[in-house]
Amino acid sequence: MTHFLKDILRQPEELQRTIELLVSASGGGRGALGAVSAGRSQLDAAAAAIRGARQVYLTGIGSSWHAALNVGAMFHQHAHPVYLIDADELLRFAAFPKDSAMIIISRSGKSTEIVQLASKARNSGVHVIGVTNAPDSLLAQSADTAIVVPIQFDHAISVNTYTTLVLAAGLLAHSVVAEKEKADSSASGCGGPQPEGRNDKSGIPQRESALVASLRRALEEAGRAIPGWQAQIAQSEWLKPHSTTYFLARGSSLGSAYESRLMWEEGVKTPATAMGTGSFRHGPQEIVNDGVCFGIWIDAEQMREQDLALARDLRRLRARVMLIGQKIPGDAGDLVFQLPAIPSEWQSPIDIMPMQLVAEKLSRLSGVDCDTFRLCSFVVEDEGGLLPKEAANDPSDRRGAIYRVPTNPAEMGAKKKAKRKGK
Repeated sequence: MTHFLKDILRQPEELQRTIELLVSASGGGRGALGAVSAGRSQLDAAAAAIRGARQVYLTGIGSSWHAALNVGAMFHQHAHPVYLIDADELLRFAAFPKDSAMIIISRSGKSTEIVQLASKARNSGVHVIGVTNAPDSLLAQSADTAIVVPIQFDHAISVNTYTTLVLAAGLLAHSVVAEKEKADSSASGCGGPQPEGRNDKSGIPQRESALVASLRRALEEAGRAIPGWQAQIAQSEWLKPHSTTYFLARGSSLGSAYESRLMWEEGVKTPATAMGTGSFRHGPQEIVNDGVCFGIWIDAEQMREQDLALARDLRRLRARVMLIGQKIPGDAGDLVFQLPAIPSEWQSPIDIMPMQLVAEKLSRLSGVDCDTFRLCSFVVEDEGGLLPKEAANDPSDRRGAIYRVPTNPAEMGAKKKAKRKGK
């Protein structure tokens, strides 16, 4: 079994723990006596800072940027606009007003662009909110408010670090917009006390408690669905090595399309592209021909019939079509993944899972190693070029090797020992 697959299989459990940490009553969330845990306290503090800011930036880089794309849709759908800009672009080409808040998503909290951006923002008087998996990272330590989801890091490709940060940032967005909608409802004079304002026995607002229950059920069902998805993949002719592949999505699944493209590049070692489904119909459709592969996310509420029509037309043009969504007709694509019932805007922590399984299987069919990076480091901590400094200095025996940042004490100790010996 590949390390990639092992990381995928433990994902539902890691996502359940993320809910426990940030929302639920036992361990995370609110205690039995109503005391607020550190995770929930930081979530509430971050939400308050966002509600009090005149401008809000939402950013990340790499897979964390794709997480931001998913969560950005949640803000916008609830009339709470955010500036959604890649971290490197913000760092190089933006100045920030003082009354702003900035949500920076980063699994390691150590990437060079993330560290520099956090410093630039704070020096500009911006309230920096870090959402990260690494409690000892520069982002977690320097942010005004840090939401930390400490998990076992993935072996190479971002799996759990991606979806847990999507979920954590989504819970932050929900906290912001739910309170805003409650305040707007009260200001409009629509009735007395709102149901979402009352608490259940754990101290969690009823509206939030219902959401948590829904997420937990969906994650449990997704975990049970994995063997079935694997069986579908094993029998499908959609998977063909070295195919041209397009990933199309809308709304809170757009980041899933971009994350799939990245998995094809990192794991399958094959070029792919991703874009909004609507954008595809404005020119890119000219590439459609026999054998081009498409992965399309179907939203449960928006543009559903139109996107199913797109899938039908692509198949008539002899393209191969994979669909991911809820209650999709089984014959609507060459490969159809049914997702468990979940609110449409919360689909993204789950709708990436079938694609992770497809990428892992396709890497093996393609004869490539999805568990190693040929050129990419696990954390990008310098700027410019592609090869690590030691490879550039000693091309005779290191160039073209596999590079991966040590992720456990034994590896880290070996690296320090090698440095002392001058290797």
